[in-house]
Amino acid sequence: MKFQFLLAFLILQLSFIATQSDAQSAKEYIKSGNQLIAVYDFDGLDSLLNQKNDTTYVVNFWATWCIPCVQELPYFEQLLEKYDSEKMKLLLVSLDFRKKVDQSLIPFMAKKKLKSTVVLLDDKNANTWINKVDSTWSGALPATLILNKNQRLFFEKSFTFEELETEYLNSKK
Repeated sequence: MKFQFLLAFLILQLSFIATQSDAQSAKEYIKSGNQLIAVYDFDGLDSLLNQKNDTTYVVNFWATWCIPCVQELPYFEQLLEKYDSEKMKLLLVSLDFRKKVDQSLIPFMAKKKLKSTVVLLDDKNANTWINKVDSTWSGALPATLILNKNQRLFFEKSFTFEELETEYLNSKK
């Protein structure tokens, strides 16, 4: 039992280090049980949304209270599993309320056994940052960015796995 806990802790720490190196330092981290959530304001998250390297980033904006968001999450997990060996990074950006992370987001992540990197975007100035994500975004959820050094695709819609995979593969052309 101690070995399993230690192994889970080490994996969590490696995931934390990888997430931290992808973007500027988070403004804080929330730890609950064995879950660690990085909390960003938009400035901290923005550097990840403007990468110009050979990795394709799939960034999904979602919330636990958004039914279409929750329905499509398994497709993002499936995409990660299928293309994990490629230069692809998946980031689930939760827009849940900061004060409800312990009672909503963290239990949801545990229940759904999410393997994707999940961060919390805690920036009250949505009128400013929504347009920085994409000028066409109304602010509705779910919303997804698929970007790499060649393309930046934005979708304000729910995906099936087939649609998500098609857009991911198209982004690499």
